[in-house]
Amino acid sequence: MKGISYSRYGGPEVLEYGEVRDPKVGPDAVLVKVRAAAVNPVDWKCREGLLDGILDAAFPVVPGWDVAGVVVRPGASVTEFSVGDEVIGYVREDFLSRGTFAEYVAAPVRTLARKPRNLTWEEAAGLPLAGLTAYQVMTRALQVKRGETVLVHAAAGGVGSIAVQLARHLGARVIGTASEPHHDFVRSLGGEPVTYGEGLAERVRGLAPEGVDAAFDTIGGDTLKTSANLLAPEGRLVSIADEDVVDYGGRYAFVRPDAGDLTRLGQLAEQGAVSVHVSQTYPLDRTADAHRASQEGRTQGKIVVTVEWEEETGTRATGW
Repeated sequence: MKGISYSRYGGPEVLEYGEVRDPKVGPDAVLVKVRAAAVNPVDWKCREGLLDGILDAAFPVVPGWDVAGVVVRPGASVTEFSVGDEVIGYVREDFLSRGTFAEYVAAPVRTLARKPRNLTWEEAAGLPLAGLTAYQVMTRALQVKRGETVLVHAAAGGVGSIAVQLARHLGARVIGTASEPHHDFVRSLGGEPVTYGEGLAERVRGLAPEGVDAAFDTIGGDTLKTSANLLAPEGRLVSIADEDVVDYGGRYAFVRPDAGDLTRLGQLAEQGAVSVHVSQTYPLDRTADAHRASQEGRTQGKIVVTVEWEEETGTRATGW
């Protein structure tokens, strides 16, 4: 099959488009024909070797953890999905090897949920990792409650934009940091935008003089320190970007595949409580350009790679 792979760590130039090994489908997995796969910052961090300390790489690596596609073959023990089912998934293993930037991916059923009917393929592909991150932080790590004030950093980004919507759905007031060109977008999500950078603490204090009840750090470093100083008494702090959060009495979070959570996210999308904004799309053979765009760090919403669709005429639809 065609796909993207890299045989060594490095910049976007190490990504190659061409033939990659066909995935093997285990008894509790399904073979998914990929329609779209979203780019996340973790993808290029893995590619550059920045996560080598916690994730082994079995080269050549097919990158990507997000997927939206169609089931073409269930594993022998799978009862949850059938041929033709449209699914989304956060298909992460505990090592780097078999990712989603390819024509097909073998996905364990524990990583999948049914595709929200009202989302396009591109929007659906952008939901799993970013949505699960936001959902698990808002509902579990921070336990956001109605009437609270929540500070969300990078509120126009993939994770932040969904976090704003979820916090609002939970009944909270949301203050979101973003560059000025993205302020209207943050407002459209239900957040109150503030410009990040020098003077951020004063701007947030102007909106929440008593401090915020919960803060979601997606940046780390000085932003994490500022967030800790903006908490109200008994305020909660979670970071997905900086493990030093524990030094401030907060909690570090790393998103986990969870079919139940992903199903709930899909339901919220169908109810209109959560939407996915796709800012840029690239064909599969231009995945390197998609990585470059992600690394620039100015994305509003999600960057998505699409895979050309052809009706199944060979053996792959019925057996690999």
